[in-house]
Amino acid sequence: MAGEQGEKRAPFVIEWRGAFKINIEEIDAEHRQLFALVKALDISSIDVALEKLLDYVVTHFTNEQSLMENSGYPAFEQHLKLHEEFSIFVGEFLSNSSEWTEERVYELRRFLNKWLIGHILTHDMRFGKWYGSHRNHHAQHPMAENKPRRGLLARLLGIHPR
Repeated sequence: MAGEQGEKRAPFVIEWRGAFKINIEEIDAEHRQLFALVKALDISSIDVALEKLLDYVVTHFTNEQSLMENSGYPAFEQHLKLHEEFSIFVGEFLSNSSEWTEERVYELRRFLNKWLIGHILTHDMRFGKWYGSHRNHHAQHPMAENKPRRGLLARLLGIHPR
């Protein structure tokens, strides 16, 4: 039986799939990287892997939010709120316990994969369709890589602008 002492639970790993594409090249590339970083979460290197993942989440949220805001996406504020709710949940999860176990890593990976898939297939997909249909109405906006990281996740986790 899974969960019995001595038996190891299989990692909750989901690979990037073409069905996750929202047809905004930069965002799709960032989503692919997020899946890879979630997959890399492992008890033996949790601190380093988690730091890379959280840093990249901040970068991705900043870039995606900048693109939405600059393009005039009408559901920008609602999308921003979803990112903030995610940030609060992750912040609370990470502050709940200081000890990492296989089970805790599994639960984090499971949550992140499920959230990422649900978020991409609903909210990001909606933005991708909107953006594609409005591409002629606005200039192509560069990603926000050089903009300060000012999102809630950055503030919660103490990540300062570069």
